[in-house]
Amino acid sequence: MFFQIPDRLMRGRPYPLGATYDGSGTNFAVFSANAEKIELCIFDQAGRRQLACLPLPDCTDEVWHGYLPEAGPGLLYGYRAYGPYDPQRGFRFNHHKLLLDPYARQLSGPLRWTDALFGYRIGSARADLSFDRRDSAPAMPKAVVVEDAFNWGDDRRPRTPWEKTVIYEAHVRGISMLRDDLRPDMRGTFTALANPRFIEHLHKLGVTAIELMPVYAFMQENYLLQKGLRNYWGYSPLSFFAPEPSYLSQGGLNDMRLAVRRLHAAGIEVILDVVYNHTGSGNEMGPTICFRGLDNPSYFRLVPGNERYYINETGCGNTLNVSHPRVLQMVLDSLRYWAESFHVDGFRFDLGATLGREGTGFDPGSGFFDAILQDPVLSQLKLISEPWDIGPGGYQLGNHPPRFAEWNDKFRDGVRRFWRGDSGQRGDFAARLSGSAELFNRRRRKPWASVNFVASHDGFTLHDLVSYTHKHNEANGENNNDGHSENYSANWGTEGPTDDPAVREVRERVKRAMLATLLFSQGTPMLLAGDEFGRTQGGNNNAYCQDNEISWVNWNMAQEPAGQALIDYVGRLTAIRHEFEALQSYRFLHGEELAPGIRDIAWFDERGEQLSSEAWQNPEARALAVQRASVNGNGKIDVVLMLVNAAADPITFRFPPPRDEWYLLLDSAEQQTVVRKIAEPEATVQGHGVVVLANRVPAKLAA
Repeated sequence: MFFQIPDRLMRGRPYPLGATYDGSGTNFAVFSANAEKIELCIFDQAGRRQLACLPLPDCTDEVWHGYLPEAGPGLLYGYRAYGPYDPQRGFRFNHHKLLLDPYARQLSGPLRWTDALFGYRIGSARADLSFDRRDSAPAMPKAVVVEDAFNWGDDRRPRTPWEKTVIYEAHVRGISMLRDDLRPDMRGTFTALANPRFIEHLHKLGVTAIELMPVYAFMQENYLLQKGLRNYWGYSPLSFFAPEPSYLSQGGLNDMRLAVRRLHAAGIEVILDVVYNHTGSGNEMGPTICFRGLDNPSYFRLVPGNERYYINETGCGNTLNVSHPRVLQMVLDSLRYWAESFHVDGFRFDLGATLGREGTGFDPGSGFFDAILQDPVLSQLKLISEPWDIGPGGYQLGNHPPRFAEWNDKFRDGVRRFWRGDSGQRGDFAARLSGSAELFNRRRRKPWASVNFVASHDGFTLHDLVSYTHKHNEANGENNNDGHSENYSANWGTEGPTDDPAVREVRERVKRAMLATLLFSQGTPMLLAGDEFGRTQGGNNNAYCQDNEISWVNWNMAQEPAGQALIDYVGRLTAIRHEFEALQSYRFLHGEELAPGIRDIAWFDERGEQLSSEAWQNPEARALAVQRASVNGNGKIDVVLMLVNAAADPITFRFPPPRDEWYLLLDSAEQQTVVRKIAEPEATVQGHGVVVLANRVPAKLAA
């Protein structure tokens, strides 16, 4: 944008925060309680030459603000903040360092690692207590003034009920980098998410929501770049408002909006994985990029009495001070921006336990939770928390407030252990099948509050879970010391790839059994992208730094017979789940009698007899039958019987009384089950297998 830069700014307004274009000029507003002066710095379109630095002329309620006439979309800018440099007291102002606007909605240029990014003199004997006078602007990305204009047409959020929701966790870049049917410039971008073939794939799976790993701009850590690696996952925030530049193609910000609009048109919700617990700038030895230089004591939680250091409950070097009203405001403004300007349908909060911390520790009534639950926009979206961090009392599974769902790692670990054949797992397995009621059946919460998963981005893929007993993270350059050591996995005879048909057959059976468990458990199922056709990471269970074929989804596998069969199998599972309310998560089941001899949930052994207290305690039992029933829309009772055999050898199950007409809907030992009526009073379940029967055949399966 070309215009005459004035000698000084007009006063402007303290609200809204960020850069706001009004058609005639742009208002700039940024919070800092402790700065003595803040300058708005304007750059040329290449972002290389600083054209002017103008002091923000006013500060109202600790918000510095100014108005620049004629400045509009496309303007590149940053801030310089003046104030004390006194790390011992937590102050790290250094006006030689260009700072990103915390509310920047688009970034121009990459972050280029250089010693000038640091507020202190690298190599100084006084370390971070020293002061560096080099200008960091040449190495810094610049914020861009934008105008949010997009034709949403008749876009409507699908608003899929929680009990009908099936989530597909995916990475924007990784889901399409190996898509040969896309132009190279589309791969790895939001544009690929809008591709009809990808949407068709989600429909075939029965997915109702796609959960995207972090999509806002994130840092590439220098220590990874020096090893020839890259931050792939994106859990290292650089900006809470600006999309990751590498995920945008020629359409810019509207690439993401178009993808959301097309997914919505297909009935698919979009959930964003968001990271508000820390920033990518690390601890006190990290670079000065944004918050540290704007107002370190306000934006971060510092060690009381020793404010030189950061409280690190995240394991990432710092913890964002969400208890501060202005920081909390920024988080909520960010969430509303994604919800209103990009129409996203929900959020998954990374390290949600950190966000719920007050001075006394985790609090389900914290300001963060209260603010979201009272917000008229955010409270109506899907809200999911990762219910832990590394701080004191950091494991808070089941303790979040109503309206929040939570990632359930007890489901992950319990299901893995049961199908691995561990002793004493039958009772825990039953608890996971029935929605982990001991954790979530309180405060009128529903089973959907448990987000169930067997595999996620963090850990083994489903295929690797049955192919490796040990992690293999050598490619990460940390001597295989990173990542979880206990994965409750088994290789079933050979570590890694094998041509042994017997081993491969067992692996496929266990995969199908775990997928059936996932889709037929109460709670909200989440499927990891690529697990539906056997994606592997070669045993790497911490591929955060592998922006390559280790992490990218290999779609060639989806075209192979085994991959196609597994995709069809997952589609059958979701079709059955969507058909029977008893398999969903509308309410917890307590054994209520719906008809003589028919309860909403009942447990049996292989003889068709109800399990006694003593039988539940049998550590070597591997067989379990669960019968669930519900009243359908026609007033009739649907009954679903799930027979489970975690042993290696086949087990014959007698059907529990009263015997109804049973139709076989699924046998996980078969790649493609033929629906048929069962005339006998029993059924054989193969080793590592699941059989599902019902008293009627869903129309979709009958066809």
